[in-house]
Amino acid sequence: MRELTIGSDPARQRRVSTIALGAMLMGTVTDEATSFAVLDRYVEAGGTFVDTANNYAFWVNGTQGGESEQLLGRWLKSRGVGDELTIATKVGGRPPQPAKQLSENLEGLSAQVVKESLARSLDNLGRDHVDVYYAHIDDPAVPIEEQVETFGSLVQEGLVGLVGLSNYWTWRLERYRAVAAAAGLPSHDLLQYHHTYFRARTDLGGLRSKDGSIGVAEGNLLSYLRGEPGPTLVAYTPLLSGGYVRADRPLDESYDHAGTRARKSALDEVVKETGATANQVVLSWLTGGEIPTVALVGASSVAQINESLAAADLELTPDQRQRLDAAGNN
Repeated sequence: MRELTIGSDPARQRRVSTIALGAMLMGTVTDEATSFAVLDRYVEAGGTFVDTANNYAFWVNGTQGGESEQLLGRWLKSRGVGDELTIATKVGGRPPQPAKQLSENLEGLSAQVVKESLARSLDNLGRDHVDVYYAHIDDPAVPIEEQVETFGSLVQEGLVGLVGLSNYWTWRLERYRAVAAAAGLPSHDLLQYHHTYFRARTDLGGLRSKDGSIGVAEGNLLSYLRGEPGPTLVAYTPLLSGGYVRADRPLDESYDHAGTRARKSALDEVVKETGATANQVVLSWLTGGEIPTVALVGASSVAQINESLAAADLELTPDQRQRLDAAGNN
């Protein structure tokens, strides 16, 4: 399986597979036996990067989350898996009391919350450190200086390997980087955003901001990653929850534009030429481009993870990649 290096500090860098496994629904929607089988298959195939969060998946059973971390902890212990596997978790998106849907009322990123949540996550995972710790979503109520100090201190204490940020406006990422540099503290090494081959409209406001889609990798973020070498993009929901391959999973309104139709035509051509599935072409396109990218895929069955893993062996030709890149740009 293809790998890349994450982290700018040689002392904290890690090699990870470019296809990461998301454990969001493990322990709730996906039962334990199936989850263990998916994890076993992923590792057997050379996968080394597993992603969860402290709030996964509170909305399923009306909890505060933690079920995914707890399941991973049981699997790690039962399989005797150690530091060879990179584990990422997140803080900031947990509801302060049991809930069944997302709302504006979240735990946030105060120093107290971040540190207490990390202790809980480590207990759930059965580990003494976490390899990647993400701020799940920006908290404007907490100054960037406090965020930098909190996450940086956890790295210095050896409780966190690398810092990740998710669902921040690009200008806030740059401010974080500048503050960290001035303070001599670790900055963000991973950026987790929704990114896929089809390009979503980003002008549609939502729960987090009336100004648009804060968690979508649009032009500003992609340009930032080209101009600021170092951070790795971790692309969540790259397969649009089945939207590329399942007729019963129509795309939402943010993809209803001419660019999607042009990109679908180009994707269909490359699928036909390669004999691969649309999902596999999308994953190969994501992980083989100019911007260092890890594709974060979910799986509720061994068959699903096998399809994603097969993308690791799919090499697009320069011509195929050029056509995919160019589609919808005119």
